[in-house]
Amino acid sequence: MRRPTTHFESIPPVRSRISIAAVALLASTLVRADTTAAQETIAPMLAPIVVSGEQPGPGMWKVSKGDHVLWILGSLTPLPNKMTWLAREVEATIAQSQEVLMPASVNFSVKGGAIGGLFLLPSLLGARNNPDKQELVDVVPAELYPRWLELKQKYLGDDDTVENRRPIFAAFELYDKALRSAGLSDDSVIDPVVAKAAKKNRIEVTQPRIELKLDKARATVKEFARTSLDDIECFRKTIERLEGDLGVMQARANAWASGDLEALAGLVYVDQNKACREAFLRTSIAQEKGVDDLPERVATLWLEAADKALANNAVTFATLPIGRLLDGGGYLDRLRARGYEIEAPQ
Repeated sequence: MRRPTTHFESIPPVRSRISIAAVALLASTLVRADTTAAQETIAPMLAPIVVSGEQPGPGMWKVSKGDHVLWILGSLTPLPNKMTWLAREVEATIAQSQEVLMPASVNFSVKGGAIGGLFLLPSLLGARNNPDKQELVDVVPAELYPRWLELKQKYLGDDDTVENRRPIFAAFELYDKALRSAGLSDDSVIDPVVAKAAKKNRIEVTQPRIELKLDKARATVKEFARTSLDDIECFRKTIERLEGDLGVMQARANAWASGDLEALAGLVYVDQNKACREAFLRTSIAQEKGVDDLPERVATLWLEAADKALANNAVTFATLPIGRLLDGGGYLDRLRARGYEIEAPQ
């Protein structure tokens, strides 16, 4: 993971590098669910060619009360890795805004600061692996393991170190490699553009943040390393998604890039992120540390920040994962319930 502060609404890819946040209930894996409303089936389709070059991206939702407006851009991952986003409309909106509102984040800090974190590195790396030196073949259901091996050979090759991983970490590594092979990337296209435009125009950037301090991080990591995770469903859904959904992911990426929100809303897939998130939130550690309700706390924090921005600013720009906007009971529905008018992108 690239940074200790993590966007709770858009989980970064989990590769072999593991941070304090990753092991301390891996807040950064909790909600990268950039999905539309969950549905059970997916229409068969051929894998499309991933777009490249300059693309306009989607329009923005308009949230208003009186003459105060909040413009929301829906983000998506993964996106085509050779795409250049033409962000002129977004840049112009930021230029006339009084505030930029980013997704809420969760920040883990460790007592002792960087030095304390440095000494935890060996434990962090070990926490990725199954307790008692078990391998995937020992913990994964017999019917599922051959399907894993087939995908592993296709995307990870002969690297057997992944066989020591807990199912959820093995699934993350497999998913990341599969995305790359499909011409997709989990790297944020939007954040650098928004940050640059805000800096250029001297616009205040607000990122609602929940601060969680680990006073006994070493003990937490050791406990995590000994704890079994109920993560088989996460592992299973990741395999299912890679077996049948890469083409849909490519089509969704194309739809976002070309600004076709109608097509985007109609393309659904099996969402493994919810199962992976719940694997951590069900642990006794998560409940003991009081973070099992983080998704709701994060949503509430962002909505309160949106209320404040709409009250104080004539124009505010915000970005949120598009799935969190479109889901039933998601941010748009909750903003509407708070009395705001919502206009979809034209």
